[in-house]
Amino acid sequence: DGIRVVRVWTYLAPNAGTVRRILNYLSFMVSAVWAALRLPRPDVLVATSPQFFCGWAGVWVRRLRRVPFVLEIRDIWPDSIETVGAIRFRPLLRFLERLERRMYLAADHIVAVGEGYKRRILEKVDIPDRISVITNGVDLARFPLQPPDAELRRRRHGENKFVCAYVGTVGMAHGLEVVLDAADLLRRRGRDDVVFWLVGDGACRERLQAEAERRGLKDRVVFTGRQAKEDVPRVLASVDACLVHLRKTALFETVIPSKIFEMMAMARPIIMGVNGDAREITAQAGAAIAIEPESAESLAEAVVRLADDPALRGRLASSARDYVAAHYDRNRLAEEFLELLRAVAGESRDRAARTASACDLPDGEPRAQTDTETPAARTRP
Repeated sequence: DGIRVVRVWTYLAPNAGTVRRILNYLSFMVSAVWAALRLPRPDVLVATSPQFFCGWAGVWVRRLRRVPFVLEIRDIWPDSIETVGAIRFRPLLRFLERLERRMYLAADHIVAVGEGYKRRILEKVDIPDRISVITNGVDLARFPLQPPDAELRRRRHGENKFVCAYVGTVGMAHGLEVVLDAADLLRRRGRDDVVFWLVGDGACRERLQAEAERRGLKDRVVFTGRQAKEDVPRVLASVDACLVHLRKTALFETVIPSKIFEMMAMARPIIMGVNGDAREITAQAGAAIAIEPESAESLAEAVVRLADDPALRGRLASSARDYVAAHYDRNRLAEEFLELLRAVAGESRDRAARTASACDLPDGEPRAQTDTETPAARTRP
């Protein structure tokens, strides 16, 4: 597509272990800054967090190249890593919090992917005019409606059964022990017509898979491992319902998992095991059954309800596709982001021109006042 992608060296580390994780983050920051200094000077710089040392790479490039900097926030760090216990050393966490606030203040503009994230940022720094909300979305062309893959269902113990799939990272934040517990409950209740798929990989997959085998659940909970991105639409089309789940914490009430938009695009009914903003979106869409996070009983009941009520599944599926097409088309959201980038870049050029003009004024003549609010911020609450 004519887009140049520059890849940098990074020290790879698993999603566990404080020292190795920090080395992973720092190695990317250093490599990214070094690479950016060797590239042509951009009109505007965008960095996305997590992890937030990527954001700090943006801070350093902004300072060294003197370019406007837009920071995109997709997760609140270090709050989220503290919540899941990835880093427990409190002095380090407090230090990271100070870096977090300085990173927000260094950005010319911040884009949060949800209103909950915006609220959380404003609790830390008082810069409401420099924050916009542009949500995640879905490329509808990449997720066309299609029939289920019967062979895929057969290979994964889904033939003539109700398949409920979790698709995404199998990580510390996701609390997927609840799937094993729900599968065990359904076995004891004689529901042999239900199978769960855990589609993806992550720090917890091997442990959960070993636990499923130990409990005799390997035919009821199928672990697929990592899937190619282009295979995800086929997988979603081949399941009967999708599970979205995070651990039950106040922080995760601000999270909107991007996977929900792909599931809705594929017209899959959702079992929503996340409180807060994500639950509100699927409720407005009429696309989901809400359950209590980390409750095996609640998950088992939702699965049985959907398995036994094809009409309900049909209503949720139809509402999901219609709603996501109307509100979360990625092409429209991308245009909104581009408009913001143009505004930030234009404001930076105008500010530089005003500064240069002021420097040329005779002594004693009043200097022009600068406006630190970007045009994009004026149009967004």
